[in-house]
Amino acid sequence: MNQKISVYYDIYDSPLGLLYLIYSGDFLTGISFEKPSHVAFRRGTASVNFIKELALYFKGQNSKFSQKINFLTGTDFEKKVWAVLREIPFGETRTYKWVAEKIGNSSAVRAVGRALSKNPLPVIIPCHRVIESDGSLGGYSSGVNVKKRLLEIEYYAKMKFDNE
Repeated sequence: MNQKISVYYDIYDSPLGLLYLIYSGDFLTGISFEKPSHVAFRRGTASVNFIKELALYFKGQNSKFSQKINFLTGTDFEKKVWAVLREIPFGETRTYKWVAEKIGNSSAVRAVGRALSKNPLPVIIPCHRVIESDGSLGGYSSGVNVKKRLLEIEYYAKMKFDNE
């Protein structure tokens, strides 16, 4: 039996611009800086709790999200990479090589970068925490300025948490 998946989106006005929060049922399946273009998408309402968590995150007062997620896209390799990203502590960075080593394939650095560019849940699955081995930021699907801003939010929040 083929069951059609109902997908909807809500809009969150973040300090980085509009975020389109894409849901399937109660599961967050995507976050996009561009309006979803899929015809099947309809406007809906995101979880009130998740909106509160996002607001606190952008104020530097939240480092974890409780929203249930589900990947509607992605290869097994990409999902393995995305799972490792959740191990990177808030306010810290790791390298593409570190991610490749964590998934058991130290030579897959470029493939890791491609998987990060396809991350459907930026911010929640923190691909912005992955940088080049030389300390430079590397790329980011929503632009390097967005990556830099996310890292700044987390860095300053972590400094505040650590000093309390």
